Amino acid sequence: MSTCDHISTISGEQYNRLPASDSCEECRKLGQQPVQRRMCLTCGHVGCCDSTPGQHATAHFKETQHPVMRSIEPGGGWMWCYVHEVMGRPTLES
Repeated sequence: MSTCDHISTISGEQYNRLPASDSCEECRKLGQQPVQRRMCLTCGHVGCCDSTPGQHATAHFKETQHPVMRSIEPGGGWMWCYVHEVMGRPTLES
């Protein structure tokens, strides 16, 4: 795994924040089953991964330019920076 300035500045508070929803709202509205949920670390939006038809986590980035999301699946423990296209883990010291 790598890191970038977006990932390295994520605080423990941001990373450990609980998602506002446990499901992808866009999938729910469309009657689809979300796969591999991702949470935006800027605003808390939950979207599905790129393996789903809607690719709602990526769509959220394209709409908002919020750079980093994390997996909220059990055992996930990783983040993705859309800007630098790198996966990483935070230091979480703050």
